[in-house]
This record gives sequence, structure tokens and C-alpha cells, in this order.
Amino acid sequence: MDNVDRSPVGHPAAPAKPPNPSSGASGRPGATRAPRPAFAHWLSDTNDVTQTFLSAGQIPGLINMAGGLPDPSTWPVAELAELARRAVADQPGDALAYPPIEGLPALRDRIAAKFSAPGLVLTRDNVLITTGGMQGLDLIGKVLVDAGQVIAAQSPAYLGALDAWKPRRPLYRPMRLEDPDFAAEVALGGAQFGYTVPNFSNPTGRLVGLAQRRALVAAAQTTGTWLVEDDPYGTLYYDSAPLPRMLTLAGAGAEPYDGPVVYLGTLSKELAPGLRVGWVIAAPAMIRALITAKQGSDMSTPGLSQRITLDALAAGLIDRVLPATLALYRARRDALCAAMAEHLGDLYDWDPPSGGMFVWATARSASLNTDHLLRMALQHGVCITPSSVFDPEGLNRRAIRINFTLNDAAKLTEGVRRLAAATRALLAVGDP
Repeated sequence: MDNVDRSPVGHPAAPAKPPNPSSGASGRPGATRAPRPAFAHWLSDTNDVTQTFLSAGQIPGLINMAGGLPDPSTWPVAELAELARRAVADQPGDALAYPPIEGLPALRDRIAAKFSAPGLVLTRDNVLITTGGMQGLDLIGKVLVDAGQVIAAQSPAYLGALDAWKPRRPLYRPMRLEDPDFAAEVALGGAQFGYTVPNFSNPTGRLVGLAQRRALVAAAQTTGTWLVEDDPYGTLYYDSAPLPRMLTLAGAGAEPYDGPVVYLGTLSKELAPGLRVGWVIAAPAMIRALITAKQGSDMSTPGLSQRITLDALAAGLIDRVLPATLALYRARRDALCAAMAEHLGDLYDWDPPSGGMFVWATARSASLNTDHLLRMALQHGVCITPSSVFDPEGLNRRAIRINFTLNDAAKLTEGVRRLAAATRALLAVGDP
């Protein structure tokens, strides 16, 4: 399977020639110079959607429903400011010096204790602290994937993961977990690793059930394939108790843990994304490989952020702020789905998610290209994310991802009204 262009705005399928950083005259009369080497080829096979929705907040009056952004009102600003002050004043060796590549030992111990469970024994040797969850994805690609090797990815797949692995030039084997005939062992066999977001997948918001989690873990154990469990939304359950992590299901056996599941966590959705603190929990051999890759990446995650995280966990800060966050996001999910039912019911199909940050809506009209809808929606003052950027095959151009955590109910309702107008306008003019 080819790794094809997934550009969201109708770029040609064949990748363009990478940009040349310099050519021709130097600017001095009569002087010439040789052209500089071109940038790496993979840069010609990128999309601009992430940049679009992160910068959408700068457009006056635009309602951004594209990014997976938390509401700043959920951040415990005063408490974090005090933790930062105390970290610098009381623990300058941790906060201001170069920390160990693998992370502060006390924070690694804290993460190991937090995620240990009956049958799952974790120690600091199972934990690497990363600079956000995205770095964990990047490092996994570096240690496991060479050009042309296969990643079995839950499809649709998280855009950030696809971007992180793009320089590795992998091939993708889509895993459509909702298909009745999905066979986990067949999907994972021969792949470098399997990639899943089992708790309220980005982009679809789907929750992978317990039976399927067990099947994926069993397949990873049978095939020997690593199974990456990316879990940024694991605390954002609105309607039920959390399901067991695949890490926990894979825990029986060696002490410390030596199973096939590689678990990625982050503080971005639980506390504040600007801390840029995440973690990888995995077999010690995997952690050692990731440490080597991190050494050549950023050398270490900032000690101040690590110290704030350690003290926040010790003080129970995350547990204190989570109930209010869940109540806020649950109400916003309900508001978005109600607005969609009123304004989009004849245009899209969707399932209300039971957690996470997103609603995934599929156009009823086969002629609607959501790459083109993105442009039309921006003209109508709303930003959404088209499905093509989540598809390793670049084929799905009929769905959209809508975020409900950033905006209040009034903005969500107005954003949906604008989206309905943009959709009808695009359908009226036809596919450009």
C-alpha cells in the first residue's frame, strides 16, 4: 500500500517537488551561487490542517471547532503558579538543572505507582518521561520503523501520529476495529507495531470495547507485535466507569512488566497542555531504546515542568479538578449534539460519544468533499477538520471531526448553524 498524499485542500495526488531553499542570484550585481540542497522529500507530502486550526483563533469572529483543545477555564492557574514558585525556590536542582534523559526518578516512581494494578507490577524501569505525548509517538517511530515497514493503525487514525511518523516513510495497514469481520491477529501479524486510541479515539470518539481490547492484547502476544495504546482521553468518561487499559490486560507475567503493550499518557487533557509532560510505560528493553532516541531529540524534558507535575500528582491536584472538567465537557457534548440534531440532521450521520472531545459526522451526500467544505466553512466563520487527514490511504473525504470542549454552548450552537449553512452552500454549487 502506498503512503499517499493526504492534503486536505485538493492538492494533486502526486507529491510536489520539495521546496528549494535557494536558487539563482545572491543579490549582488553579477554574482551567482550554486543552489542549496533541497529540503527532505517528506516535506512535500504534508498537510496544513493542524496549522490551520491552531491559528484559527487569530481570525476575528471565527468559531474554532477543529482542534482538540481543552478549555482554559479548567486549568488550576493559581495552584500551578504556586507549585512553580515552590519548585524553583525549594527544588532548584530538579527545576532548573538538566534532568536525566529518562526523567526525574521520583516522577518515574510516581507514574509507575499510579498505573500499577493487580497483576501489573511497574517500576521506574518501565517509565520514560516525554515532552508531551507527541514526543512518545515520535520516538516510537524512530526506534521501530524504517522506510517501507508496516504500521497497523486504527483507522481513521490520529493526525498527529501520522505526522510524527511521516519522515520514517512507513506503509499503513488500516485497522477498522468496528468491522464485524475484523481479525486482530491478521491485522497485527508482520507489522512493526499496532497503533490504537482505545478511549474515545481521535478523530472518531469511538470507545473500543473490552472484548476487542482483550483480542488486541492476545494478538500482540501471539504475533510478537508491539501494541501502542495512546491514551490522552482515558479520564474523560462522561457516562460510565472507565474500561481496563490494554496495558493492565497485558500485565500478567514478569515482574516488572515486560509485555507487548506500549502505553502513552499525557497531562495535556487532565491538567494543562503547556506543561508539555507525557510518559511512556513499556517493557524495560523498549524504554532503553526510547531513551537512546530521546537523547538525540531534546536530551531531556524540562525539569521545571517535571517538578510541577510531580508535586501536582503528590497533592492530588488532578483528582480535585477532574470532576468539574467532566461536568463541563459533558454539558458541552450534549449541547453540540442537540445543535447538530436541529441543524445538521438531514445532512450528516453521527453517534454521540460517551467521552473524549470529538463528534465524528459522515455526510449523507456522497458528493460532499469535506476538504472543500473546510474552505467553505472558513468563509462562513467556522473551522472544522476534514476526514482525509486522518486516513493513511487518503481516501475518506466525506466526514468531519467536530470538537466540543473548547467552546461554550452558545458558540457551539452558532458554529453548527454556520456549518449547516456552509454545507448547504457547497452542495448547491457542487464539487469545484
